[in-house]
Amino acid sequence: MAGFRSLARQVRDQRCDLALRRYSLRKCLERFAPYGHRATWDHLCSRAGFGPEDRSPDPARLVAALEELEEARSVWLAYEVEFAERRKKEKHDGLRRPGTVDDWHRLTWGGFGVAWCDDPRVHPHEPLAEVLRRLISALEREPGSECPVCRGGRLIWMYDLAHEPSSGPVCTECGIVVPRPVLTPEALAEARRGRRMLVSA
Repeated sequence: MAGFRSLARQVRDQRCDLALRRYSLRKCLERFAPYGHRATWDHLCSRAGFGPEDRSPDPARLVAALEELEEARSVWLAYEVEFAERRKKEKHDGLRRPGTVDDWHRLTWGGFGVAWCDDPRVHPHEPLAEVLRRLISALEREPGSECPVCRGGRLIWMYDLAHEPSSGPVCTECGIVVPRPVLTPEALAEARRGRRMLVSA
């Protein structure tokens, strides 16, 4: 099975058939897709300027989409290295029990679904790397009451999400499932209340 870097080389390889280059970019999303496969694909296509169903996009646009994905992946991999080093130090210091950030992180190892968007057409508009930087910053500071990506304050608790955890606070503005560790207990409770109001309306 080809890894991310070998697939990226195929996307750039001008000797490859255009269909293979497009297919290789799609396959990259099996290795790294911050919003989930479909939402990340929709995001890359819209930012690079070709349609999700376009079977023969401009090769330069394919490479632009790949470059955005690679930059975001490097941001996430650097975070994972720091995370692993921190956990190693904590274990050395006797802190064996992982916290809520660690529980969330286990579900997103490798970068798949770190900013899950259950609706593939609703996702942040900013570059992927910027979204991940904002998310990482939120994970490294005290919990807040708003979406760490778009600063939206309207969070609604949703159930039956197509990702683990299967329920959680969803930002109604940018569409991400906000990681629980970045929100205060009050913000989580407010999101649940918002869900009840939505159901009863």
